[in-house]
Amino acid sequence: MTAPEPTILATCGGLNGGEWTDSVYGPLLHHAIELAEVHGRAPRVTHINTAGGDQRHVEGAELEAARAAGVEATHLRLFPHPNVADVRAHLLSQDVVWVSGGSLVNLLAVWRAHGIDRILTEAWHRGVVLAGGSAGALCWHEGGTTSSYGPDISAVRDGIGLVPGSLAVHYDSDPRRRPTHQRAVADGTLPDGYALDEGVGLVYRGRSLVDIVAERPGVSAWQLTRAGEGVREERLVPRLLGEKVAA
Repeated sequence: MTAPEPTILATCGGLNGGEWTDSVYGPLLHHAIELAEVHGRAPRVTHINTAGGDQRHVEGAELEAARAAGVEATHLRLFPHPNVADVRAHLLSQDVVWVSGGSLVNLLAVWRAHGIDRILTEAWHRGVVLAGGSAGALCWHEGGTTSSYGPDISAVRDGIGLVPGSLAVHYDSDPRRRPTHQRAVADGTLPDGYALDEGVGLVYRGRSLVDIVAERPGVSAWQLTRAGEGVREERLVPRLLGEKVAA
């Protein structure tokens, strides 16, 4: 079955380096599959790499990782044109849609040109788990900060908006992200929201944040709230994947 209610997992994660294979599904990607609650068959995961320009060499690593994980994996490509005859039918038949990183701005433009944003919204309502890392996490929110326009970090305010607020990614690995995102929230360019260190994910059921997870210890999520002319930043300690959800 698909998830019992609309579910999104927004992360800074995805594929990890493998020991025997080049890449493996990381814990966050495995968690997206767990959220889909598939029983009695291989989970169906489609990878969407629009943000990276649908580079074919990336697909090989994803398919190899999927085989190792026992997953039935496919890709939806939009360059130079859709690679499936019925995009809607394909996406609605999946258990998980995993969106990889790259340019958030280009992703949103291409998806809207093809109506992918509307189809994914329908899939979300039907219980297909929507997930991804970096741009694949930002896109589900109202807005976020991105390097899509060049070397500087910029605010983008026209995300799909399935979940409320703004998001920042790579918060601990890219020193440009924190100050730019804080300024955007402080001056009202972006709404209040969250930020993610590498290896952290936010789980939403419907439009509510219900869990914060991490694939390794020592990393954090952050809640950012506009306060006067500044920002209040609160550290949120994630649950390490493999630990039980608190009752």
